[in-house]
Amino acid sequence: MRQTGPIRFRILGSLECWDGDERVHVGGPVNERVLVTLLLEPQRVLPVHRLIEAVWDQDAPATAAHQVRKAVAELRQRIPDGRNLIATDGPGYRASVTLEQLDLLQFTDALQRARDHVAAGRTTEATALLRKALTLWRGPVLSGSGGAVLDAASASLEERRTTAVEQLFELRLEAGESAALIAEIREAIRDNPLREPLRGHLMLALYRSGRQAEALEEYGTIRAVLDEELGIQPGSSLRELHQAILRNDPALNGPAPKAPVAPAVSGGRSTLPYDLRDFTGREEELHKLLGFIEDADGSGPLIVAIDGMGGSGKTSLAVRAAHRLAERYPDAQLHLDLRGYTPDEEPLTPAAAAEALLRMLGVPGERIPDDPQGRIALWRATMIKHRMILLLDNVVDESQVRPLLASPTSTIVLVTSRALLVDLDAAHSISLGTMAPQDSVALIVSIIGDRRAEAEPEAVAELADLSGHLPLALRIAAARLRKRPRWSVRYLVDRLRDDTHRLAELSAGERSVEVTLRLSYEGLDAGYRQSFRLLGQYPGAELDVYTAAALLDCGVREAEDVLEYLLDMHLVQQHEPGRYAFHDLVRSFAHMLSRTRHSGGTGEFSEEAAGAVRRLMEYSLTASDVACDLLFPGRVRMARPTPSFRPELTPLRTPEAARDWFEREQDSLLAAIALAFRRNLDREVALLAANVVFHLDLRGRLDEFLALCHTAVAAARRLGEADLLRLSLSNLAVACWKRGRFEDGIAAAVEAHELAVELGDRRGQAKDTGVLGLLLATTGRFDEALSRLEQSIALKRELGAERAEAESLSNISAVHMERGDFQEAVRTATRSVQLARKIGALEKELVGLGDLAQAQLAMGDAEAAARTLATARERTPGVVAPAERALLLILSAEAEGRLGHRQKVLHWVEEALATKGLEDAPVREATVWNTAGRFFHRCGDHQRALELHRQAHASAARLGHRVEEAYALDGLAQALAALGHTAEAAERADAAHAAFRAMGIPGGIHRGD
Repeated sequence: MRQTGPIRFRILGSLECWDGDERVHVGGPVNERVLVTLLLEPQRVLPVHRLIEAVWDQDAPATAAHQVRKAVAELRQRIPDGRNLIATDGPGYRASVTLEQLDLLQFTDALQRARDHVAAGRTTEATALLRKALTLWRGPVLSGSGGAVLDAASASLEERRTTAVEQLFELRLEAGESAALIAEIREAIRDNPLREPLRGHLMLALYRSGRQAEALEEYGTIRAVLDEELGIQPGSSLRELHQAILRNDPALNGPAPKAPVAPAVSGGRSTLPYDLRDFTGREEELHKLLGFIEDADGSGPLIVAIDGMGGSGKTSLAVRAAHRLAERYPDAQLHLDLRGYTPDEEPLTPAAAAEALLRMLGVPGERIPDDPQGRIALWRATMIKHRMILLLDNVVDESQVRPLLASPTSTIVLVTSRALLVDLDAAHSISLGTMAPQDSVALIVSIIGDRRAEAEPEAVAELADLSGHLPLALRIAAARLRKRPRWSVRYLVDRLRDDTHRLAELSAGERSVEVTLRLSYEGLDAGYRQSFRLLGQYPGAELDVYTAAALLDCGVREAEDVLEYLLDMHLVQQHEPGRYAFHDLVRSFAHMLSRTRHSGGTGEFSEEAAGAVRRLMEYSLTASDVACDLLFPGRVRMARPTPSFRPELTPLRTPEAARDWFEREQDSLLAAIALAFRRNLDREVALLAANVVFHLDLRGRLDEFLALCHTAVAAARRLGEADLLRLSLSNLAVACWKRGRFEDGIAAAVEAHELAVELGDRRGQAKDTGVLGLLLATTGRFDEALSRLEQSIALKRELGAERAEAESLSNISAVHMERGDFQEAVRTATRSVQLARKIGALEKELVGLGDLAQAQLAMGDAEAAARTLATARERTPGVVAPAERALLLILSAEAEGRLGHRQKVLHWVEEALATKGLEDAPVREATVWNTAGRFFHRCGDHQRALELHRQAHASAARLGHRVEEAYALDGLAQALAALGHTAEAAERADAAHAAFRAMGIPGGIHRGD
C-alpha cells in the first residue's frame, strides 16, 4: 500500500519529488528549473520574467512566457495537490510549502536553531543540529546543470553549507575530538582548498593528536596555495595559530576527553569478538591500518585486507582495530567467519554470507530472498544505508568477498586471509610476519606473569625463538606454562628443542599450530602440496630459485612461479628479492609430512624426500665445483658420479661472483652436508665437503673446517671407499695443522699417505707427503720435514700439479729459513710466488709473498721485505683468511719498523692484533704475537712486548708448536732484561737457546736480528 503524507521536495542536489514512497516525475528541464526556482524562495511571489531568466539566462525565446505558464500547468497536473502547492499570486507564482515538505527549509531551520544553541552555550544540541543539516546536502542544486541564475543560488547555499561544516568542526574540537576529525577535515579541504578556517581546524586537530610536525607542514601548504592562487598570505588567525603551535602553547590543548558511555541496548548491532586484554605488539601495523581509514577518500567501501600465515594474529589485529573504530561507525560492527580455513567445513558462499550478515542486522527471515542473487542484492542495498564496520574473517580468496561489496557506502571492510588478495581492487593491504623478539617476550610475560619470567629471562627469550615468534605458537606455549605451574620455562624449552616433536608440543585444547598449518597446506592443489613438501627438505636459512629448481626437479622459471605462489599463500617468506625462506615451524611441518607420508608413521623419510635431498646435493656439488674452479685455479677434482639430472646453475663468471656465491651459500652448504650425512648420502657428503673446505679456510672459519673434515672422514669410512677416505683424511690433516692439533694431523696425514700408496694414487701421495712435512716442521722436526717436502715437490712437479707445488714450495721456504739457509728460502719462496701467479691462484701467491718477506727479513734485507709486503697488502682484502692478512700486516710493521718508520706503522700492529678470527688460527696467532712483541721491544715498550711474548709462549707450549715456543722464550728473555729482571731473563734465554739447538736452528735468534 502506498504511504500517505504531504508531498516532499528535495532540491539540495538533484531535484526529487516524493509522494509517500513513490517518486514523482515532474517533466523536462524547463519544468525542473521553474519548480526549483520557486522552491528556492518558498512563499515568495516570483514574477514570470524572473522565472524566464532562471530557465534561459539571456537567451530566452520569444515564446518564453508561454512556455513558463505551460510548465506551471504541467507541474500542477503531475504533482498531487499541485494547484495548491504552486499558487498564482498577482503577476507571478508562489511555492506554498511547509518545513516538513522541503529540505531547503529544514536545512535553513537547523542552521538557525544551531546558531541559537551556540549563543546559549548548548553546544551538544548545536552539534546535533549541524549534523542533521549537513546530512540533507546531496550536492549542487540540480547537480550543477541549472544555468547561471540557479548556479548563483547554489553557490550561495554551498557557502552556507561550508560555513556550517567549519562550525561543526569547531564544536567537535571544543568537545575534545581530534584524531577522529583529521580524515573528515582533509576531505572538506579537498573540495575547498582555499578555506583558511578549515586549514586551521586541521592544524589544531593534528597538533592535539601529537602530530605537531604535520600541523606545521599544513600551514606551509596553505601559505604556498594562497600565494600561488591569489598572491596573498594567510590571515592573522592562521598566523597566530601557527605561532602558537611552534611554541607548544598550552592554550591549544583541548578539553579532557569525556568518560565513554556504554551504548544503549537499542543502538547499533555488534557481533565483534572480544578484544584481547593481553594484545601485544603489532603497533606499527595497527597504526598503518588506522591511517588508511583516517586518510580515506572516495565513495566506495574502504577495504583493508590483512594477510599472513596461519597463527600470525590477523584476526586479533582486525578485532582490535574494529573496537577502536566502533564509535565512529555506530550503525553496526559485524564479524563473519567465512570459513576459508576451518576444519571439516566448506567456505561460505557469498550468498550464504549475505544472508548471515542480513540476519545480524535484524532483517527478518521472511524478507530475505530465497535466490542467491536476491540475497546478495538485498545485502548490498542494505549496506549502502549504514555506517558500519564489516570484518570478513578467514577469507579463502577474492571471489568470496567481491560480491558482498557495494558502492557508494560508508562501511569499513576489514578482510583477513592467509592468501595475499592481490585482485581485490582498491583494497589497502597489510601483511603480517612474525612478531619482533621483544614483543614475543612481552606476550609470554603477559601470560605467565612477571615473577616467573624474571626468574628465567634467557629461557623466556629462547622459548620465543623456538615458537618462531608466531603469535599462535607463543600463546599456546605460554598457556601450557600457565596451566602447569610446576614446570620451569627451561623444561618446556628443552621439550621444544626436539624438532620431531615440536609441533606436538605446540598444541593446547582446540588450538594447534600443526592443525593451523595443515589447513593452509590442504588448501593447495596436489601439485603445490608436493612442491611444498619437496622445498621443505631444504635445510638452509634461505634458498634461491636455482636451488629450488633442483629440489623440485624442474626449470628455474617454473620453480620461481611455485615459490611466488607459496609466498602469496604465506607458506614461505621473502626477506630480499629472489631469495625465499621457510618459517621454522613451517619447515618442521614439512618434515613431519615427509616422515609420515608413505612411511606408515615410522619416522622414516619418504623416497620423495630422499630424492629431493639427493638432487640438492648433486646441485650443490656441481655449483660449488664451478665456484671453486674460479676461486682456486689449478685445483684437481676427484672423479664425479654421473648426475641423475642436469641442474641449472647460478651464473658465475668471475672470481668475485664465485666469492659472493660462497658467502651467501656457505651456511646452507654446511647444513646440506649435515642433512645428507643423517640421510646416509655418504659419497655426496665427502665430495661436497672437499669443495666447501676451500672457502671455510679462505674465510678463517677453522672450527667449522675441522668439524666438516671429521664429518667427511666419518662418511667415507661408513661408505668404505678408500679414495674418498684418503681425500677426507688429507683435508683433516690440513685442518688439524691450522687449528694447532699437530699430533692428530700427523696421524691423519700418515693414514692418508698409506691409503694413497695402496691405491697407487701419486697425486694423493704428493699431497699427503707435503702435509706431513708441514706438520713435522711446525713441531720442530726440520730434518724429517725437509725430506718430506722435497719428496712432495718432486712428485708434484712430475705430475704438473703447479698449484700444489706452489703450496709446498712456500712451506719448504720456511724450513730453509729456520735452518739458516736464507738464499734457498728466498729462492723457493720466489718460485712459489711465480707458480701461483702463473695459474692465477692469488691466495697462494699472497701466502708465498708473506713467506718471501720473512726470508728477506731473516737475511736483514728490510727494504726488500717492505717492497714485497707492499705488493701483498694491496691485494689481500677478501682473498686470504683473516689470520693470513694479520700476519702480512705484522710483518709489514716489522719491515717498516726496521727502516725507522715505527710510529707510522703502529696502526698495522694494532689492526693485526685485533683481527677477528685470529684466535681460531693458533699457528698464525703465536707468530703474530711474537712478531708484535719484537716490534714493541724495538719501540721501547718492553712491558707490552713482555705481555705478548707470554701469550705466545702459553699458546705455543699448549699446542706443541715448538718453533714459536722457542721464539717466545727468546722474546721473553730480551723484554725481561730490558725491564731489569736479569735472573729471570737469563733463565729464559738459556731455555730459548736449548730449544733452538734441539731443533737445529743455528744461532737461534735470527728473527730478532
